[in-house]
Amino acid sequence: MDVPFLPTISTMFIVLSAIMIAIGWVLIVKNKREQHRVVMITGAAFALTFFILYVSRTVFVGSTSFGGPEDMTIYYTLFLIFHIILATTGAVFGIVTLTLAFKRNIKKHRKIGPITSIIWFFTALTGIAVYLLLYVLYEGEQGQNLFQAIFSA
Repeated sequence: MDVPFLPTISTMFIVLSAIMIAIGWVLIVKNKREQHRVVMITGAAFALTFFILYVSRTVFVGSTSFGGPEDMTIYYTLFLIFHIILATTGAVFGIVTLTLAFKRNIKKHRKIGPITSIIWFFTALTGIAVYLLLYVLYEGEQGQNLFQAIFSA
C-alpha cells in the first residue's frame, strides 16, 4: 500500500488536534486551568498546521478526487459535504471559543467550549474517514493544481 506523504502528515495533525482537545477537556474537569490553556492552544496550533498544509497542498499539488466505485461516489460526495460543513462550523466555533478564553469571558467560554469540542471530535473522525476513502481504501486521482487550472486552456 502506497501512503501519500502530505495527506498522511496533515491528517496526523488533525488527529493530534483532537487528542489535545480531549486532554484539555479532562484537565479542565480536574480544574487544572493553566495546563488546560496550554493543551488547548497546542490543539489549536495543530489544527492550524493541518489547515495550512491542506490549503498549500490543494493550491500547489491539487485536490484528489474519489477513486472508489462509481456507485459510491454520491455517498462519498454527501459525506464529504457533511465533513466540510462540520469542519467549517468547528473552525468558527474554535475561533470564537479561543477568543472568549483570551478575553477572559470564562462564563461564555464554559458554555460554548464543550459544544466546540464535540463538533471538533466529529470533524476529526470524518476527516480521518475522508483520508481513508481517498488514500487508503481507494486510490484517488490527483487533480490539477491551482496554477494549472488557471493557466491551462
